[in-house]
Amino acid sequence: MLLVGTRKGIFTIRPDLPGVVADPALLGHIAQHVVSDPRSGRIVAAVGTGHLGPTVMWSDDLGTTWTEARRPPAFRSGERLERALRATFWLTPSVATEPDVWYLGGSPQGLFRSDDAGDTWSPVDGWNDHPQWETWCEWPDENTPDGSMLHSINVDPRDAKHLYLGLSSGGVFESTDHGADWAPLNQGCLASFAPVPDPEFGHDPHCVRLHPQRPDRLYQQNHCGIYRIDRPSDRWERIGDNMPTDIGDIGFPIELHPRDPDTVWVFPMDGTDVWPRTSPGGRPSVYRSRDAGQSWEACTAGLPGRAWFTVKRQAMTTDLGDPVGVYFGTTSGEVWSSVDEGDTWSCLAAHLPEIYSIECAHAS
Repeated sequence: MLLVGTRKGIFTIRPDLPGVVADPALLGHIAQHVVSDPRSGRIVAAVGTGHLGPTVMWSDDLGTTWTEARRPPAFRSGERLERALRATFWLTPSVATEPDVWYLGGSPQGLFRSDDAGDTWSPVDGWNDHPQWETWCEWPDENTPDGSMLHSINVDPRDAKHLYLGLSSGGVFESTDHGADWAPLNQGCLASFAPVPDPEFGHDPHCVRLHPQRPDRLYQQNHCGIYRIDRPSDRWERIGDNMPTDIGDIGFPIELHPRDPDTVWVFPMDGTDVWPRTSPGGRPSVYRSRDAGQSWEACTAGLPGRAWFTVKRQAMTTDLGDPVGVYFGTTSGEVWSSVDEGDTWSCLAAHLPEIYSIECAHAS
């Protein structure tokens, strides 16, 4: 089952029943990210509830009924910076050794944790109150079009204390002590919009993924290219330089094969002065690499020859099938599916609201 977060609620789609879309849940709410917990099956959603503001909802019956968190994420009251959470944006369940732990990233760039499966949330003080927070984060003068946000929270499956996150804008940051302290991890990444093109921080990662079978390998789709890093190296390699020059390597999502660390998919966007972003020349294409970014191939069979949509950072995902299913959603409300790892595509649904996120859940 696909969980589709949109501008007007949450939609569920069965890939084996194309064209069949269940009635929306939380209709009218902004669903930024809807994620199924692989440990318990609980679905947790980061939503905006109109005039009531940002919150978290959860469901234990595959989205039939929803309960609001008893204590939603919020910055601590009375703090010196007087920050107020404008949006709940990104959700990540922790690893099996922490069965009830979730992380959430917000806008402005706050980090929050739940120890009871999403029902109550607390600030991660090591990040939110870090002495460098005001330097690392884009606040209060936010320059990204939709405001600054914390996203791409990755937990090392071998060690729950080892965390990565991304800031738009700000860069990639790493903690090895459960979030008590943090350090930038941006060497090798270009920041062409900055006075210094290779600064320690201040970058604009769009999406960062850690491979579950090779946790020392991370991929990044950045405002300034596609990158890979293999730890313990502290320097990213721009594998997007291997993309066709007329396409470039700018985009929002990046997705990984669940078993093969060398296979990755991206959805390129026009990286010039076109805004909002759309496919280069209005010709949408998924690009796939089978060799960790050393070469790329266009995957266009079945996609429209001309279309002017955007695919946002959380709006692309993969399943656990063999072959792997790949899915993406568009700002024009379409959900596209490939059951053969990108070789061919078909449209599962159309005429939905603007799609913010797509994730897989297992239907009973």
